[in-house]
Amino acid sequence: MEFQKDNTFFSGRLKSVSYALKGALKLITTEHSVMVQFSLGILVTTAGFYFGITKTEWLFQTLAIGLVLSVEGLNTAVEKIADFIHPNYHERIGFIKDIAAGAVFFAAMTAIIIGLIIYIPLIF
Repeated sequence: MEFQKDNTFFSGRLKSVSYALKGALKLITTEHSVMVQFSLGILVTTAGFYFGITKTEWLFQTLAIGLVLSVEGLNTAVEKIADFIHPNYHERIGFIKDIAAGAVFFAAMTAIIIGLIIYIPLIF
């Protein structure tokens, strides 16, 4: 069997990026928890410019923001799928949703700790 080159690689990647941007926009504009996290991300980014944080601090801060928003997105996807599969309350679905929310909690606590490590010395 002969290898056939995928002539649609570039256009396929562009479609993937457009779907990803569309999904990110849906998250930011429809999910209240993501709106809050996104707003906090903008706030600490502004604080980073104000306080002139170091390159390393920028790396940690950016990673923390991305981590929280990513896990929030996955949590939302889990909740939407669970609600689609079983719209009424079910103990097992509730358990699954709680675990997904717990993952967001861990990401958010990590981000808070990173923020405190960066900004407490700069504020005080």
